[in-house]
Amino acid sequence: MNINLTLLMQAVVFAVFIWACAKFIWPVLMRAIETRQTQIADGLAAGEEGRHALANAEKKIGEMMTEAKTRAQEIVAQGEKLKTETIEQSKSLAKTEGDRLLAAAKAEIEQEVYRAREALRGQVALLAVAGAEQILKREVDASAHADLLAAIEKQL
Repeated sequence: MNINLTLLMQAVVFAVFIWACAKFIWPVLMRAIETRQTQIADGLAAGEEGRHALANAEKKIGEMMTEAKTRAQEIVAQGEKLKTETIEQSKSLAKTEGDRLLAAAKAEIEQEVYRAREALRGQVALLAVAGAEQILKREVDASAHADLLAAIEKQL
């Protein structure tokens, strides 16, 4: 055997092996590698997109928290304002009601004073008649002298 022929046969077999690998195995391996690369690239892009979405969500949450705090402060301020207005309105209503009750009490007192004066006038007229009876020692007719008694009442 000749080394040259063995070497040549080995070269031919190696060439056929390389051709078979390049024709049948290499495309399948390249497709698998490309598919895997695409999957990895998609995964990295999704991860990066997720990071951006997380950053945006955190930003939105911060804005929403700030807005919620502002809204809460507005609500508290409105509550304080409403409380103050309600207190002022209640004070005003109480003062108005107190003034009304005071005026009604004064009017009632004036009516009572008027009634008391009228009662006293009537009693003074009766006393005057009784005094006149005692002075004159005779009975004075109250119905006959009604005009005179009315004039005395008005003077008192």
